[in-house]
Formats: sequence, C-alpha cells, structure tokens
Amino acid sequence: MRDLLVNRRRLEYELHDPVVAGAPLVVFLHEGLGCLEAWRDFPARVAAATGCGTLVYSRWGHGGSEARPGAWPVSFMHDEAQSSLPDLLGHLGIERPVLFGHSDGASIALLHAAQYPDAVRAVISVAAHVMVEAETVESIRAARARFEEGSLRQGLERYHGPNTATMFDGWSGVWLHPAFRGWDIRPELGRVRCPVLAIQGSADHYGTPVQLDAIRDGVAGPVVTSLLRGCGHSPHRDAPDAVIKAVSTLVARLE
Repeated sequence: MRDLLVNRRRLEYELHDPVVAGAPLVVFLHEGLGCLEAWRDFPARVAAATGCGTLVYSRWGHGGSEARPGAWPVSFMHDEAQSSLPDLLGHLGIERPVLFGHSDGASIALLHAAQYPDAVRAVISVAAHVMVEAETVESIRAARARFEEGSLRQGLERYHGPNTATMFDGWSGVWLHPAFRGWDIRPELGRVRCPVLAIQGSADHYGTPVQLDAIRDGVAGPVVTSLLRGCGHSPHRDAPDAVIKAVSTLVARLE
C-alpha cells in the first residue's frame, strides 16, 4: 500500500500490474462508506480469474486517505468522476482501464465514462445509483440512526479510523439533503459508449431494479444486466463467484 498526492490531497492506493500480457487494468471504485481495505480479497480474486492488473484506492476522506472535514457538495460524485479520478489515473500513467464500481463508486464509474468516453475500456457497475429513490433515502436515514446508536460506527472505525465521523457525516449529509433529491444522471448515460456490465441484488435495500433498467435503456454502448437473486447491496460479497464469472466473461470479450 502506498500514498500519493492528487489535487494536493494524500490518497492511499495499491497497484498491481497485469499478470497476463495485454490484459487490462481494473480500477476499483468503492461504495459511499467503503475504502481500499473494505474490498478485502475481492480485487485479488478478480486478478487471479482474469489476469488483469488492479488499482484499488481510498477516495478523499475515506480509509487511510487524507481526512475531508466539513460538509460535502452535492456534486461530490461528479467531482470525483471528472476531476479526481482522471488526475489519479494520469499520475499513475493508467490508460483505458476497466472501471469496477460499487454503489456510489459505480455511479462515479458511469459518470467518468460519460465524460471521457474514449478513455474507458469497460464499466462494471454494481448497485449503481443513477437517480435518487425513496428507498435509498430511507435506508440512509436508517444507517444514520445505527451510526448514532453506535453499532455502525464501530464497524466503520475498523476501516476508517479517525476519518469515520467526518466521512459518515459528509456522505450521509449529501444523500439526505433536500437539494440532492433531484440528482439524476440518466441524461448523461447516453455518452457512455464502452461495454457496460450492470449488476444488482434483488434484495438491495438501497435501490430497486429501476436503476438497472435505466442503465440498460440509457447507455449508448452494449449493456449486459444481471439481477442476482437473494443478494443485497453488495453482490460481490454475497455472490462473489457469480460476479467474478460475469467479469471474466466481459474481460475475455474486450478488444
């Protein structure tokens, strides 16, 4: 694990070259409460199955990256997709990666592919949000209650340490802000031309299959959707073998 400065902010990252010559590099973009370590061994399993290289990092304010104090702007996902992520990739000399995003990370992956359609080889979107649903807001309200009660805070402290409170307050504050209710990236999906694999769990309490339908209908490039029965908001944890198989199929078809 190493650190680098992106936009004058220290970010932790872990980079592994492809083990198969010519294989792409997969960039893992974590969920709203995630970080580098929260991926556990999943990136390594993807690399072993596909031969791809991997880049895993913690966004500003998450994990062991630099703290992000104060309120977050409602544009935080656009900011990451259109500024921070391309700066990170440029610093590391990474070109045309496959983006594997989970939840907010999947939304960021789609936004980045829309902004830079020629710079992304493929997007793997797991539990993405492309608009705000009532189910999402209610689940985040429930998460805030668990955080204030202490049980969720304790679990998150394992990964975020001293960043835990500022990270959770910043993230939940955006999602619960009235100004964010109109957040909707569906009009931008038409600029995504690369192949997209969109996965969601049928028991996802943060979103409904409407999100999958919107990705399928909105993206300009080829799209494969998969609704995994019995999976919650983290299909790569609930059904890792199924997700890795789908990822391997996608990677094998890339030029």
